[in-house]
Amino acid sequence: MEAMQITIAHLLPDLLNLYGDRGNVLCMKNRLIWRGIEAEIVEHPMVESFSLSDVDIVFLGGGSDAEQKIAALRLSEYEKEFREYVESDGVLLAICGGLQLIGEYYQSDDESIKGLSLVDAYTKSGDKRLVGNIVIESELPGITGSFVGFENHGGRTYIGSHAPLGRVINGYGNNGDDKFEGLVYKNIIGTYLHGPVLPKNPILADYILTKALERKYRTPIILPQLDDTAETRSHDYLINRFR
Repeated sequence: MEAMQITIAHLLPDLLNLYGDRGNVLCMKNRLIWRGIEAEIVEHPMVESFSLSDVDIVFLGGGSDAEQKIAALRLSEYEKEFREYVESDGVLLAICGGLQLIGEYYQSDDESIKGLSLVDAYTKSGDKRLVGNIVIESELPGITGSFVGFENHGGRTYIGSHAPLGRVINGYGNNGDDKFEGLVYKNIIGTYLHGPVLPKNPILADYILTKALERKYRTPIILPQLDDTAETRSHDYLINRFR
């Protein structure tokens, strides 16, 4: 049987890489390699053109408002390609600023930054930042349990009719009011969880990897179990500490 292979595109890492977000792509790569699946990370900085035609996972990290404004203009050149990728069940993980960029717009006090409109969500700036450790109860289909992370955002995101990634147990979530955190649409996962989020939540990492493999190879995938003892202990410690 031909060896499986996954390509992960890390978009604009020179602009969107707050709070260890790069660790998410390293986590995905390692969890594939440990299972004997070939994995490649392809970074596309600001000055470099890119294509999503041969990509299996797209990653967008977080950035400051100024960096998001620059990133939004650059990514808008690929809006049609992004939409085709997403609607064909392409896997996309968007963290914090990345979550805001895939929505309709980000409205600050003095300007509006147009997003990619991949999801029916929007963000408005708030009076204070929402900062701290966060615990959410998973709303992902087939995934029970909790996810942990760290949030630090001034935006208030509203996800309309989209399903959330989870419901807030401790922390603020998308806007501090509705107790939703993140969003899920097709194979898009958007979240405010930094940390990076995937090493702290191996179940979430494997969910994303499974979706990418099933899309590429068009067959149900059951990933071999890894020894996640250290990850589970860290996860459970944080759950017990911050709940």
